[in-house]
Amino acid sequence: MALSALASSCCWAQAPDGPIIVDPTVPVQKGPDSIKVRTVLVNAPVTVLNEKGAMVHNLEESEFTITDNGVPQKITHFDLGGDPISLVVVVERSARIASALPRIRKAGILISQTVTGPTGEGAVVAYDDYVTTLLDFTDSADEMEKTLSTMQQGSWGTRLFDAMSKGVELLSRRPEVSDTDLGHRRVMLVIGEAHDSGSEEKLGEVLRRAQLANITIYAVGISSTKADLKRKPEYQAPPRATPEGTFGQPPPPGTPQTPTTEMQAQQSGSVLAAAVAMAVWAVIHARDEVTAHQLEIAAAATGGLHVSTWKDETIEKVIDEMGGELHSQYTLTYTPSGEVTDGYHEIKVTVKEEKERGLKVRSRPGYYLGSGEN
Repeated sequence: MALSALASSCCWAQAPDGPIIVDPTVPVQKGPDSIKVRTVLVNAPVTVLNEKGAMVHNLEESEFTITDNGVPQKITHFDLGGDPISLVVVVERSARIASALPRIRKAGILISQTVTGPTGEGAVVAYDDYVTTLLDFTDSADEMEKTLSTMQQGSWGTRLFDAMSKGVELLSRRPEVSDTDLGHRRVMLVIGEAHDSGSEEKLGEVLRRAQLANITIYAVGISSTKADLKRKPEYQAPPRATPEGTFGQPPPPGTPQTPTTEMQAQQSGSVLAAAVAMAVWAVIHARDEVTAHQLEIAAAATGGLHVSTWKDETIEKVIDEMGGELHSQYTLTYTPSGEVTDGYHEIKVTVKEEKERGLKVRSRPGYYLGSGEN
């Protein structure tokens, strides 16, 4: 048989009559050269303060520049304090902070009114030896206040990281701000000690997910014992947030990294800069244990704020100020341009002539994108 005849007889088939019906249950076969397009939506809350530490509310979108790994990005959504908030309150109720629980219970009305606000919604997650969702999302201020005011003291455990992971899970389901949808800003308010025991989650892993879900973490640090307030302070070496033999932030260019250079870097830089450096380390080394400054690191990693309360009476004041900041922030949204690569992406936000104007700008430092994440 001739080659042409063989081809015509075995390599062609008759087209079926009528339209082709596609079975939706059969997965589409992808070849080795298939290309997966990765898209990442980034919401960056930005706090701008003047020389006196007051919030600045009169900046225009054109005055902001935001870069992703050094590449300028197009801002697709810009807002000043107006986007509604989805809030998860992650609150410790362990016996370790029994003396602080009455003040925490009374803070419910402040949280619902000044943090969540009239257009927002809130949920409550409590933790001790267990993690319990006390209240799913509601827009009822009365329900939020009632849930917190009636919260009972629990056991001695402190599964902080597992509770934060639950908060990330709940917030990840809420509609978020984008260039096409109003959505909600996703916020987690943690009230508790900077202490974890018994969690299955690692802080770095939780923060990775929080960053990708555009969640901002605010933290109110609680002291576990009154002895912390009364005893005479003794000098101790600063607690390490990273394992022995590793360093929280880089040394000056051309300087080898040693414990001495690390300490000099911390002393010469601000507390916030040190916290940001440790936060970046925690996110990149997600499976390694973070042993100190957990709440400070969580806030720095997501552009939020951490405040330690050395007296129970300051809890309400701190929460009120955090609520004021949340509703005075700028929100910048963008989708990274160009190829979205694996690894850590540094976000940098600047304001036109900020140094000349004496402005201080605070935002989230970045996000980590692992293989297969988008």
